[in-house]
Amino acid sequence: MCGIVGWVDWKKNLHIPEAQDVVYNMTQTLIPRGPDAEGFWSSEHTSFGHRRLVVVDPEGGLQPMIRKHGEHNFVLTYNGELYNTPELRRELLARGYHFEGHSDTEVLLLSYLEWGPACVERFNGIFAFGIWDSEKQSLFLARDRMGVKPLFYTETQGGILFASELKALLVHPEVRAEVDVEGLSEVLLIGPARTPGHGIYRGIKELKPAHSMLFSRTGIKIVPYWVLPNEVPSDNLEEATAKVREIFLDAVKRQLVSDVPLGTLLSGGLDSSAITAVAAGAYSEQKLPPLQTFSIDYVDNQKYFQANSFQPNADAPWIQRVSSTFGTEHYDFQLDTPELVQALSRSTQARDLPGMADVDSSLQCFSGRIKNVVTVGLSGECADEVFGGYPWFHRPETLGADTFPWAMQVQNRLQVIAPDLLERLNPSEYLKNRYQEALKEVPHPDKSLFAASAQSESEAKDHRIREVSYLTLTRFMPTLLDRKDRMTMSVGLEVRVPFCDHRLVEYAWNLPWGIKSFEDREKGILRRALEGVLPHDVLWRKKSPYPKTHNPSYLKAVRSWLLEILKNPDSPLLPLINRSNVMYLIEISDKLPSGHPWFGQLMDIPQLFAYLIQVNLWLENNGVQLSF
Repeated sequence: MCGIVGWVDWKKNLHIPEAQDVVYNMTQTLIPRGPDAEGFWSSEHTSFGHRRLVVVDPEGGLQPMIRKHGEHNFVLTYNGELYNTPELRRELLARGYHFEGHSDTEVLLLSYLEWGPACVERFNGIFAFGIWDSEKQSLFLARDRMGVKPLFYTETQGGILFASELKALLVHPEVRAEVDVEGLSEVLLIGPARTPGHGIYRGIKELKPAHSMLFSRTGIKIVPYWVLPNEVPSDNLEEATAKVREIFLDAVKRQLVSDVPLGTLLSGGLDSSAITAVAAGAYSEQKLPPLQTFSIDYVDNQKYFQANSFQPNADAPWIQRVSSTFGTEHYDFQLDTPELVQALSRSTQARDLPGMADVDSSLQCFSGRIKNVVTVGLSGECADEVFGGYPWFHRPETLGADTFPWAMQVQNRLQVIAPDLLERLNPSEYLKNRYQEALKEVPHPDKSLFAASAQSESEAKDHRIREVSYLTLTRFMPTLLDRKDRMTMSVGLEVRVPFCDHRLVEYAWNLPWGIKSFEDREKGILRRALEGVLPHDVLWRKKSPYPKTHNPSYLKAVRSWLLEILKNPDSPLLPLINRSNVMYLIEISDKLPSGHPWFGQLMDIPQLFAYLIQVNLWLENNGVQLSF
């Protein structure tokens, strides 16, 4: 994986040292994403920067990559991996192209030469890239279907800037860290999620997943190149089982390609265990050394673990069960509270925004440990979104809620915001509008089937679950993908997500709920499809999310840090919060019950305190200017 930067300006000469210094400085912010190499290219009106994490073809994948087509140059800066490189390469060879190496970078660039913007429709992979066409004087940007790889941009007086991360854009002298009412609403009301396309800072946008952009002197044209298919499925249970199994096995095997050491992140749950089983089997068939697997836990978690409806049991025994079954070389890392708390600052810097508190910082610490052993990891992320694994798919109160089901406890959030700011943000209206916008996007096979007067109870439930599935895929899943990308890439670790294979997402999306929830279980069809791949007890283990600390010392530490912020009159957080309410929560925090998250499954009162700390860090470290 890599970090990319680009600047097009029709009014300036970007080939001069002053402009090249700007692109250099932008690119330096992305060193953690690409610690192994860097490259730059510029012409009169265009300049690219690139930081590289070497995974495939160290010599042949250098960037920015330049290829001539006739008398004209095509220049690529690319972050990602293509998993169907062999097929594309064979097709391009048959069409007369020649290759200088075996990298997917070269395959991607030559695919653009052959098929133009339509090339993205042929890619199976995760990517964000920019291509400059010297003949047409145009820039083409694109992002993968699920949004696994990030891409932000902003228009300037003379052109456009783009980069993998917000921090790179903020280095540019024409970009200000300015946040208006809408941006602050995203942070305080929606965060740590974001509305698709929103860049938080005024004037900065995110290129949405499955979208491409063509920028030229005539302006910007953005188009979607892929949408969730709007079909009525015809496969029965047996056919669906076989299809899910086939696509999943193929997705994992494709994503094992690497010229550097690779392992899997193993929690002992269904998703990571399935990936580990397939990867370990492939390693055994190829007579490779045992697959390396990695897990994370916290000091004294066994002592303090309390089961609840979101976390029914501990992971450690299941991790050992899977590792021993498949003969992996396992690494079990332990984090303690001080390390977890200290990493709140680093993880905020890595994400460029307030994030998922210790859920972010623990992953960053975990990724740093993994990076000491391997450079590439495979993770079970996104199976819950694709196959309906979250509790909110199965609970009447969340299915019936007229809001995002992972943000049911909105009052916990609103009570900490300053009263005068609440009036400006108008939270009920903002949240309602964002929710309704998302619902309007939901594709239904035949809306007439769901007319209130005609639908059966099961049709009504399928209709609602389809809505919740769409919300989860497009509003919640990007939050976890942002987390996964920023925390892993901040330490130079590439993590792949086989459950985001678009073929698997497409197929699962249109499966009826009765098939998807086989045996009335979360991810029921996936469990059925993996019969024989995993031991029966692992296969039907109750879902347990990413592990978090249960040590009371964490609550004590973030509570103490937040108190320090409240006592400092210069803290930028203070004008945004209801200080008396926050103080009251601090005072009673020891007595508040767990298992009532204000966001997702894991963000409870300790994480609310940590989120406020991250908001303060974000405002302070970036010199954020609030303008409203």
